Amino acid sequence: MRASLIQIAVDEGEPVESRRRRAAALVREQAGADLVVLPELWTTGAFAFDRFASEAEPLEGPTYEAMAKAASDAGVWLHAGSVPERDPEGPLYNTSLLFTPSGELAAAYRKIHRFGFDKGEAVLMGAGHELVTVRLPDTTVGLATCYDLRFPELFRGLVDAGAQTLVLCAGWPERRREHWTLLARARAVEDQAFVLACGTAGTHAGVPQAGHSIVVDPWGEVLAEAGAGEEVLTVDFDPARTEVTREEFPALKDRVLGLAPPRP
Repeated sequence: MRASLIQIAVDEGEPVESRRRRAAALVREQAGADLVVLPELWTTGAFAFDRFASEAEPLEGPTYEAMAKAASDAGVWLHAGSVPERDPEGPLYNTSLLFTPSGELAAAYRKIHRFGFDKGEAVLMGAGHELVTVRLPDTTVGLATCYDLRFPELFRGLVDAGAQTLVLCAGWPERRREHWTLLARARAVEDQAFVLACGTAGTHAGVPQAGHSIVVDPWGEVLAEAGAGEEVLTVDFDPARTEVTREEFPALKDRVLGLAPPRP
């Protein structure tokens, strides 16, 4: 299986529509890949909080339309990163979109863990409540977004729902890049799954981005890692290795759930 992670740079001086066209062109260039992944909030910038409301789109907005066509033109499964979604009956959401090779929407995932504590995304956007997995021809993918990476229980939930490959889009800051690499490898090891984590390059609202998109195998080995700038990271991997790893080292079978709390 071939995956291409498009680590696009977000420059606040570039109009959103220009970046949308550029991202679509980059997707089309990946014809021949099986799965293409874009980063989190690449239309606005993950830290451009003051632009979330003005740049928010309905689910089937301009980014949806551009990415659906790009997926169809390239004939690829496309994780189109995430957009600020404006729900007409609710708050904004940080919503990622997965398209089939014919350009149909296979799934939408609303980010569950919002970053910012008492500011930024945490107060500007609503929280999703549903885990999302999708069956591709060669693997079942589980979807996650950026700050989700710090919460292992979410990924265990995806594994319990059948995920074999964990696909994550992010706008991760440079100052915490070591966490990014460490946590991507940890999620791969503990869940015995491939991790495909795509971040942004550039600077969002004065926050330099980490880049370093990464692909990790179920044993925790890094198969490929990008640098800090804009690039396309392409890697071939065998998704069957997930089940082989789980059979050869069946640690997931030893999970102990429902433990009682400590006695007072």
